[in-house]
Amino acid sequence: MTAGQRGVLRVKCVLVALVLMLGGLSLSPAASAHEATLVDLRVREVAPGDFVWTWGVGARGRSVSEELALHWPEHCEVREQAMRCGTTGLTGSMSIDGVGAVYSAVILRLTWYDGGTQVVTLTKSMPSIRLFSGGKDARGQGEIARAYGLLGVEHILSGWDHLLFVISLLLLVGFNRRLIATITAFTAAHSLTLAASALGVLTLRSAPVEASIALSIVLVASECLHRKQTVARQWPALVAFVFGLVHGLGFAGALKEIGLPDEHRNIALLTFNLGVEAGQLLVVASIALVVLALGKLMRNRSAQLQTPFVAGVWGRLAVYGIGAMGAYWTVSRVAMMILAT
Repeated sequence: MTAGQRGVLRVKCVLVALVLMLGGLSLSPAASAHEATLVDLRVREVAPGDFVWTWGVGARGRSVSEELALHWPEHCEVREQAMRCGTTGLTGSMSIDGVGAVYSAVILRLTWYDGGTQVVTLTKSMPSIRLFSGGKDARGQGEIARAYGLLGVEHILSGWDHLLFVISLLLLVGFNRRLIATITAFTAAHSLTLAASALGVLTLRSAPVEASIALSIVLVASECLHRKQTVARQWPALVAFVFGLVHGLGFAGALKEIGLPDEHRNIALLTFNLGVEAGQLLVVASIALVVLALGKLMRNRSAQLQTPFVAGVWGRLAVYGIGAMGAYWTVSRVAMMILAT
């Protein structure tokens, strides 16, 4: 085996290992497509200054209180899951210890005595928030932009189905000029449907959307195996755009769970989308860097970067792995839809 052939083998082994790693994570009980690391904290003002709070359903079958520790404003008297804040109300600094370990974000949902509501998201990078009685959101544009941008990055990096779809596009197109157009088309499409759904212009049930996302992985993976110049091979940007519309609805479902602030709503939507895009580009760049690093061992490095990685046993094994996981998700999600009816 020549040095160039050994280099090609190493690149393909890396791709297969990456697919298997993502597959193992995606099939683990604690992992799901989107919302596995989010948890709700619901707080209701039952009388002026008096509050009760409950956690949502925890992960791993454990109580959320075992993983997260709440710290309410100092003047509030806390007894189990109730607290009395007096005439000052729920005003002051509130923080949560443990965010980022099991749960990437806590969605604080406040319902005030006058019927008003407020949604605040706390993350590892922003585990505290200053509350004001009555629900005034005092966060500035910069604080909201930072919080929702990080949430977008976290969402795409923990969304195994979205990541495998992006990898399948890489396998279909290869690292060449067409990849730029393909990724751009995917970004434009999911931005459109994300904005339309988040703003209430377009509404679809999440179950069919999730099943369609899984099916998109199967379809693109199958296109990678064709030797003929199919529509997907000739116009990958068009295929990426069509499926991107579906993936955008998936992103919107996650954003709906997180909630958008009443103040600076458009800033939150924009930065969440930019965060998703940044995470997506991070994955593409990481794979490109690995390929370039290993490409030093190849005789024809540029050719390897410009052609899809589906020629040969290792490339096909990677595609079959992606397709198998997409098929598993499709069948399981369709089955859940049927059982839910």
